[in-house]
Amino acid sequence: MENTVLDKPQLSFFLENDTETVGLGLALSELLPRPFTIYMYGDLGAGKTTFVRGLLQGLGHTGAVKSPTYTLVEPYELNGHSVYHFDLYRLADPEELEFIGIREYQDEDSLLVFEWPDKGDGMIPKADLVIELTYQDLGRKAELAFTDSVLGQDLAQKIRQKLAKN
Repeated sequence: MENTVLDKPQLSFFLENDTETVGLGLALSELLPRPFTIYMYGDLGAGKTTFVRGLLQGLGHTGAVKSPTYTLVEPYELNGHSVYHFDLYRLADPEELEFIGIREYQDEDSLLVFEWPDKGDGMIPKADLVIELTYQDLGRKAELAFTDSVLGQDLAQKIRQKLAKN
């Protein structure tokens, strides 16, 4: 998969505003299995953290959601599951992830969300879902690509079933 552009997006959505970006996160939160890994691409300000806010709200988080740009990771414990929101933008070397104990975040209950995942190349788990957010007109375009992992393909099937019902 390319570092910044999806090779084969399987779903594409136009998100008119932040509310719709949060809504996409809310909708996906209902369908995600555990463990699961999401890679997020997009320019600064494209809505990656806004999407994560919706995802976390859908999982039961009621507080503020801040970008972990300076801390690298923000942990959340929600309904017996661990959610780790990583922002690797300021990471100078993927090896730095060893110092924060990247392997300790990976367990059977974890949902891992990586912004700027190319900065952690070789040190982070492979994605089950890749999301790219880009500016389009006055809103954003969200492109989703499901990897060949079992979890990625399961999510793709769940989304197809949900869309067929609507």
